[in-house]
Amino acid sequence: MTVKITARPNGPYVVEGECEIYDSKGAKIDTGGRPKIALCRCGGSATKPLCDGTHSKIGFQAS
Repeated sequence: MTVKITARPNGPYVVEGECEIYDSKGAKIDTGGRPKIALCRCGGSATKPLCDGTHSKIGFQAS
């Protein structure tokens, strides 16, 4: 399956399809085999690079 990445309005990047995610130190992040994950775009998530919904709490506005 092709990986599909969608920028949600004022929210995260939603990644659909099989892929591997690594943190800033190069460690692989366990995504639990989920077919869809959300990546933080606002910079405020406590679970970076994954989204934790902080964008809605801080009023993130995408450019």
